[in-house]
Amino acid sequence: MANSSEMPGATPIAPLTMAGYQEGAVVSRILLKRGGGTVTLFAFDAGQSLSEHTAPFDAVAQVLEGEALITIAGTPLTVSAGDMVLMPANQPHAIGAPTRFKMLLTMIRSV
Repeated sequence: MANSSEMPGATPIAPLTMAGYQEGAVVSRILLKRGGGTVTLFAFDAGQSLSEHTAPFDAVAQVLEGEALITIAGTPLTVSAGDMVLMPANQPHAIGAPTRFKMLLTMIRSV
């Protein structure tokens, strides 16, 4: 069942408008949460980051605007608007914002 803060069903949306930038912060908004996974929109202000961590599930990061620095298992990747990258389960990863950027993160909760 959909939560009122989630994206509406059967309605086109513009994801870039669903989370704004905040100075000195990382903003996140869950657009869809189900047993099988989540879709979360992130807006990173320049210079912000998520420190290295691991997750037990695969996740796909799709950059919608700007450019992200995503490091996976020690390998830094520049991911630009329109690009996406798989962050494999149980591999350490970190996300940094050399400039402001927005991304969709799709977490697949299965093995």
